[in-house]
Amino acid sequence: MSEKCNQSCSSCSENCAERKEEKTDFSEKPHNMSSIKKVVAVVSGKGGVGKSLVTSMLAVTMNRRGYHSAVLDADITGPSIPKAFGISKKATGNEFGLLPVKSKTGIDIMSVNLLLENDTDPVVWRGPIIAGTVKQFWTDVIWDDVDFMFIDMPPGTGDVPLTVFQSIAVDGIIVVTSPQELVSMIVTKAVKMAELMNIPILGLVENMSYFKCPDNGKEYQIFGDSHIEEIAQKHNLKVLAKLPIDPKISAACDKGMIELFDGNWFDPIAKTLEQMEEMK
Repeated sequence: MSEKCNQSCSSCSENCAERKEEKTDFSEKPHNMSSIKKVVAVVSGKGGVGKSLVTSMLAVTMNRRGYHSAVLDADITGPSIPKAFGISKKATGNEFGLLPVKSKTGIDIMSVNLLLENDTDPVVWRGPIIAGTVKQFWTDVIWDDVDFMFIDMPPGTGDVPLTVFQSIAVDGIIVVTSPQELVSMIVTKAVKMAELMNIPILGLVENMSYFKCPDNGKEYQIFGDSHIEEIAQKHNLKVLAKLPIDPKISAACDKGMIELFDGNWFDPIAKTLEQMEEMK
């Protein structure tokens, strides 16, 4: 250490043994008119496992239990949340900030498709612009009296997940999987990223877990044997839910009627989330 050291390592070029690296804080505060109690990110290591479906159903489940739910659609290049809720009108704003669009049952939603002129317009943006847009959904949108905000994350561990985990105060993560064996590797990647970001993982949800035949009542594992129990045990995680392959769920999403889905698969997750709310 130099005799002239002023303890300001960030502005010093010396590589001494006593050097202390200062960690950069990328966290962002929500809009000063927002009130958000708990934030849960729904993630997957790959696309096509039903992450947006799980996000939507979580928001609907908590809304039915008397909590004010919100969905921040962070999947900028593949936004599907407005479609699932049957929302066609665009988001508006005032001199204070952007306002989310309310669903039929009062769930607040913000998605890039609520800002585009046409729902089918592609978002051809580079990574930093996409990540910046997600950050603005947190800082510039007025989220009023939200009990649970669910963030529908894009797949993988790239720019947007990193931005969300560094910028937004996420209270917990739910990892969505499918039964295929290769998912073990994908889940491990998502789990390791969560651990790096020091964000607790609430548990795993397996989508497309089985098909229950309406004729004989038997359950068939269309995508092979489930590996979720061994994955959960490997990472010391809970299996929160197993969702069936059900044409009625797909139809509800396609018709924009996810708020009318009938099923109790998410009741165990709701209890976990309520425990989080009680610990605030």
